[in-house]
Amino acid sequence: MDLVLIAKALVLAVVEGATEFIPVSSTGHQLLIGHFIGFHSPNNTFEVLIQLGAILAILFVYFGRLWNIATALPNDPRARRFVLAILIAFLPAAIVGGLFSKYIKLYLFNPWIVCATLVAGGIVLLVIDDTVGEPKTAPGDGPTEHPRKTDVFEFSLPMALKIGLFQCIAMIPGVSRSGATIVGAMLMGASKRSATEFSFYLAMPTMAGAFAKDLLDNYKNLSSNDALLIVIGFVAAFISALIVVRTVLDYVSRHGFWLFAWWRIIVGSLGFAGLILFG
Repeated sequence: MDLVLIAKALVLAVVEGATEFIPVSSTGHQLLIGHFIGFHSPNNTFEVLIQLGAILAILFVYFGRLWNIATALPNDPRARRFVLAILIAFLPAAIVGGLFSKYIKLYLFNPWIVCATLVAGGIVLLVIDDTVGEPKTAPGDGPTEHPRKTDVFEFSLPMALKIGLFQCIAMIPGVSRSGATIVGAMLMGASKRSATEFSFYLAMPTMAGAFAKDLLDNYKNLSSNDALLIVIGFVAAFISALIVVRTVLDYVSRHGFWLFAWWRIIVGSLGFAGLILFG
């Protein structure tokens, strides 16, 4: 096995896990990095399969909470409503992805589009982070805005549907699935932490569904020669995603999204420069 090819696969896998659950677009990063380092798998088969590592990472971290929700379903209306909210939020992306994913990959999976959406999304995230933040108080005064929703179990079903519609925007590479859902949730009145947490829960059915569809579409491209690359990518994506999922909620609660916003803008700008200079 070519060591250079293994190194390229390792880089892509670490990036996949590290960026999947933060609002910077894992797909956009993989497209750009793959373009500049010359890594291409048939129909993105490698990139599809290593997503399973990121999916298992969030299931691992959230297993206890998921178990509590599952066991509470028969007797707890709050748990049933939350599960229904996640399913409702998942539905728009499932429909749009099922109908149009082939055309989206054909026409929109382009490094120029990725750079543009990275920069535009970074600007949007900066604005949202600054203007749609947590309730502010002044000395001797009460909150200057309505208290924001801090509990994902209290998100209403109409709110969940609107967040799901925002998630559809992330079909455009570079937008970011987590970024679109976080922005949508905050515009609907969620706090930064609860918006990010809801995005985590919504990622589980969304990523699992996308993985299953892509695997069904591309399983014929799999080869036993790719087994080592896939195993390395799976493990690297799992470890990097595990670190991010365990730390990002506390980071967002304390610092907001400005770091991710500027990261998007810088990466998108460097991508434009690279495309202009090197093609």
